Amino acid sequence: MQPPTSRTFPELLRELAAVAPDRCAVIDGAVSVTYASLAQRAHLVTNALKGAGVKRGDRVGVLLSNRIEWLEIFFGASAAGAVVVPISTWSKPAELEFILSDGGVSVLFAMPSSGKEDFFAALNMLVPEAIEQNQWVSARLPALHLLVAMATTAPGAGWCTHNGFCTAASDMPLGDGPDPADDALILYTSGSTSKPKAVRLAHGALIENGFNIGGRMGLAANDRVFVSVPLFWAYGSANALPAAMSHGAAIVLQDRFEPGGALALIEQHRCTAIYTLPTMTSALIAHEDFALARTASLRTGLTIGSPQDVMAAATGLGAAHICNIYGSSETCGNCCVTPWDWPLDRRAACQGPPLPGVSLRLVDAETGAKAEPGQPGLIEVTGYLMAGYGGQSASHNAAAFTADGWYRTGDLGQLSDDGDLIFLGRATEMIKRAGINVSPAEVEDVLLQHPAVAQVAVVGAPDPARGEIIVAFVVTTKPATEAELIAHARTIASTYKVPDRIVFRTKLPATATGKLQRQPLKAEAAALSAKDKAHVA
Repeated sequence: MQPPTSRTFPELLRELAAVAPDRCAVIDGAVSVTYASLAQRAHLVTNALKGAGVKRGDRVGVLLSNRIEWLEIFFGASAAGAVVVPISTWSKPAELEFILSDGGVSVLFAMPSSGKEDFFAALNMLVPEAIEQNQWVSARLPALHLLVAMATTAPGAGWCTHNGFCTAASDMPLGDGPDPADDALILYTSGSTSKPKAVRLAHGALIENGFNIGGRMGLAANDRVFVSVPLFWAYGSANALPAAMSHGAAIVLQDRFEPGGALALIEQHRCTAIYTLPTMTSALIAHEDFALARTASLRTGLTIGSPQDVMAAATGLGAAHICNIYGSSETCGNCCVTPWDWPLDRRAACQGPPLPGVSLRLVDAETGAKAEPGQPGLIEVTGYLMAGYGGQSASHNAAAFTADGWYRTGDLGQLSDDGDLIFLGRATEMIKRAGINVSPAEVEDVLLQHPAVAQVAVVGAPDPARGEIIVAFVVTTKPATEAELIAHARTIASTYKVPDRIVFRTKLPATATGKLQRQPLKAEAAALSAKDKAHVA
């Protein structure tokens, strides 16, 4: 498929609206919107923002779950030249304040609440001036001057409703839109620092890399891509959105992931591609109403995880051509994707070759020398990358990039003889057992081959004799013993990869977006190790 000619998001939407005006662009519940209609709805947002004085480079915050309005605001704000700052709907008031302040957000579109979080209450606490005053200046957030409620009524006199804001606007000239090198998104991503880092992603890089991601999936204009992963997350906005729309495909939104509802949407709309995670795949397959017939339309998609996780998505869920991936927010969503038409065992065993326009190099963690194929090394990337961190996290830019401009991922991997990347884990998660580096992923892969094991997380714990021991936290589908699983590991893995302790759990700790949380497990493993030593003494 030929890539679109456009290199900014507003141009891309106008291009699609011109060449395929009646093609479905987005499905949100009972609402199905064509590309022409989406362009018209986004134009209303553009007019409203320009009428409110928004200009090129201003920051527009979006505190909203997966709804069609998210896309309207994104494309509309982009056409006004603004940079969109997606905000997690799991944000606590302090996190919300930090992002609004650090991001210099001048306009915020906010939903009333999500789960236990009352956003209107939080914002009225942060901007009390907007409760009773039509014209206001925020003492705590001086850059913020407009609050738009995604509701029928506003929570304060100084707020406006989304409908009122957009419908009251006059038609404005097209004006000064973005360039391909301009920031399209600033994504706040958690990581190794105490505060989220502001990742700056440009229009051109996102569209070109997104097109290549879609190409690896085999996407076409007649595909329907199921997206329940949050649009405020890179997997959604920096990956699914440009990958689908650069191919003219339709996005089927779920407000937030729930397996029963997801199955219904996939079946109803005959979704052909899915963005999933191991926890989501497991939840779908384990649901009481699951049947392969309900997901029979799925053909391709993306997932992360172990070989068993990829196999589960391909065979258990039925997305036979699912692709394995590697990347991060900083690498425009993904930098490696396995081609959809590779044999499944190859797709499961690696994260694929670099995408077009992307290069990888692996360097020895101690010497900095190039790591040869088959040897572990720190992963560095060049090509489609962030423009750097913004806000407070700009102080990390010097450490994040090498002198010649390669991004230091902080991950360990190795390359196959064919140049495929095999992800081993975060460098900080590696276990040094008796002087030998052990990747948690390798041990997890071994344990997942036991028929009783559904999920596993492996961490290291301090040990005076061996430096670290290997502790595996395991979720099983049927009874198993520690001795049984250790014996299983001994039959298929080198001795240094065999766990020292197995701890059984009903579930593993995860973030709201489904990522495994290793830190609580490391703390628990350390406590268990200390208790064992005290008992022996």
